[in-house]
Amino acid sequence: MTEQSSVSNANTESKDPSFRIQRIYLKDLSLEQPNSPEIFLVVAEPQVQVEVDIVVKRVSDELFEVVLSSTVTARVEGKALFLVETNQAGIFEFQNIPAEQVDPMLGITCPTILYPYLRSNIADVISRAGFQPIHLNEINFHGMYEHRLMQAQQTANESAGDSAAKSKIILPN
Repeated sequence: MTEQSSVSNANTESKDPSFRIQRIYLKDLSLEQPNSPEIFLVVAEPQVQVEVDIVVKRVSDELFEVVLSSTVTARVEGKALFLVETNQAGIFEFQNIPAEQVDPMLGITCPTILYPYLRSNIADVISRAGFQPIHLNEINFHGMYEHRLMQAQQTANESAGDSAAKSKIILPN
């Protein structure tokens, strides 16, 4: 009798939905200062542009890699002060979660988890490069996800590459 209840409890537990973070890691980080040292002599307020994008890759039936990519470009008088490209990634496990809930979690929940790591890494590398750190503003990933859904509906006939290029978010200065 106890063996049967143990087996039935194990089966019940395995059917419960679960979401787990398997790993969070910095996948890629690049810093370029193409116009140094001359650019350091220019005294002007830099113009900063930030682009953020999300890429999802299925690793297995239950595992997904979510990569939050960012490009931060600072320019002074039209010349690049620095360029930081960052890919903050995570591996997330989804068990027994309905398919209609997985996509929003990949587009909203996972990037929301990764974003503080991305912000910290960008601020750190810019600071270590000798500049005042740039602290990225909060992002509404739910709004970004909804925007992507609307774009997907509007551009259903366009190529996937063209659609992905338009879906990046550019944050205001």
